[in-house]
Amino acid sequence: MTDLDTELEAAAFRRLLEHLRNRTDVQNIDLMIGAGFCRNCLADWYREAAEARGIEMGKDESRERIYGEPFAQWKAMHQPEATAQQLAALAAVQRKHS
Repeated sequence: MTDLDTELEAAAFRRLLEHLRNRTDVQNIDLMIGAGFCRNCLADWYREAAEARGIEMGKDESRERIYGEPFAQWKAMHQPEATAQQLAALAAVQRKHS
C-alpha cells in the first residue's frame, strides 16, 4: 500500500462519515438490514484500529468520532424506536447470514 492509497482511503472514509452524518433519516437498523453494518459498527472498527496501534479509546469516544457528536445526543435527536417491521427484517437478515 502506498501513501497515496492511504490518503485516498482516508478521504473516502471522511466522505462516508459526512454522508452518514447528513443522512440522519437513515436509521442504523436500516443500515444493518441492507448493508450488514451501521454507524456503531464503524465506531467499533475505528476503536479496534486505534487499539491495534496502542491507542486507548473508549466506546463513547469512538462513537463521537463517527457520529460527529455524543452518541446519546445523536440518538435522542435522530433515532426513533425500531418498528416491528424493522425488527422482523433484521431478524430475517441475521438468520440468513448466521
